[in-house]
Amino acid sequence: MSKHSALNTFGRSGNPAFTKNFSGSYDIPANERMTLDGAVNKTGILLSLCFGGAFVGWNIPSLMAPAAIIGFILAMVTIFRSPSKAGSTAPLYSFSQGIFLGGVTMIFEASYPGIAIQAIGLTFGILASLLFCYKSGIIKPTENFRLMVFSGTVGIGMVYLISILMNMFGGTGISLIHSNGLFGIGFSLFVVAMASLNLVLDFDFIEDGAEKGMPKYMEWYGAFALMVTLIWLYMEILRLLAKLRR
Repeated sequence: MSKHSALNTFGRSGNPAFTKNFSGSYDIPANERMTLDGAVNKTGILLSLCFGGAFVGWNIPSLMAPAAIIGFILAMVTIFRSPSKAGSTAPLYSFSQGIFLGGVTMIFEASYPGIAIQAIGLTFGILASLLFCYKSGIIKPTENFRLMVFSGTVGIGMVYLISILMNMFGGTGISLIHSNGLFGIGFSLFVVAMASLNLVLDFDFIEDGAEKGMPKYMEWYGAFALMVTLIWLYMEILRLLAKLRR
């Protein structure tokens, strides 16, 4: 399979939100088209809801598990069933995932004081840095770049899936990736790098959608896709920092 065919088959990036093909032309009125400012505003709303949910989860950690399940269901519905309903599902997803992140962060903070502010700072620092690199043209989402990010992301997903399945059937999973040794820390650094590079493809998707005049609901969908990557990145940074402090 050629690189071009692979990208057409598997999508623009490793982000599951891009499994659908949104390419094509859109003949819709100007006031019903996606805009860059609209997507930025929607991202701000989702981030605010995520922080609000995190406050709830931090104070009521027992909500962490049900919130994670609800968030997963909402993500699957948004991606595979109703991208056009992202205006309704994306805010609920962000709030429920915020509850989950708040509970998880509270647990990490209890063991490693100060880790929460470090993880938040690094996440938004990486977001700002990658946005600058994308806008300045330092990093360009070429076909080779997309294929590299996709391959790395799928590889990480396969490793995590195998580890989960091994745990389910009485094994210990792939313990090396969870260790604080050289391999475990190196694996976490690789995962953080892949999650970070997925942000570039999220930026490109949003900008490309605005240029093509995609439907207005894609502002919410683009913001949702960016939140999926940011949440993943934050979780991986938490894991990395915890390994470094053991």
